[in-house]
Amino acid sequence: MNKITIALALLLTTFGIHASSEADKDALAKRLSPVGQVYVAGAVAAADTAASGPRSGEKVYQTACFACHGTGALDAPKKGDAAWKTRIDQGFDVMLKHAIEGIRNMPARGTCADCSDDEIAAAIKFMTEGV
Repeated sequence: MNKITIALALLLTTFGIHASSEADKDALAKRLSPVGQVYVAGAVAAADTAASGPRSGEKVYQTACFACHGTGALDAPKKGDAAWKTRIDQGFDVMLKHAIEGIRNMPARGTCADCSDDEIAAAIKFMTEGV
């Protein structure tokens, strides 16, 4: 009787482990799935990655610039702040050059590596409105 009980317990344990391992495999596959894809020049991009046109200055500001220019982190002038005045006095072309190439604590293109020059210019205009 003791051998039958042990055999039955092992059988039930095996089924339980097998059932849970299938769920674990699915969860593991989901966690390990790629978060994005890389497209090589000349390759056809997937439909959902197609360009939707240029982003507005506000959109670029909200997605890329806000982390520093919305909070003042790393001495970045906040949107509409008087600290922009000295930068504006240097001229828009100088501000655009600094934004594209990077200056002091600001990396090249801020944190928007995929922004076009026009989108960066629009973001600068958005941030300096009313100054």
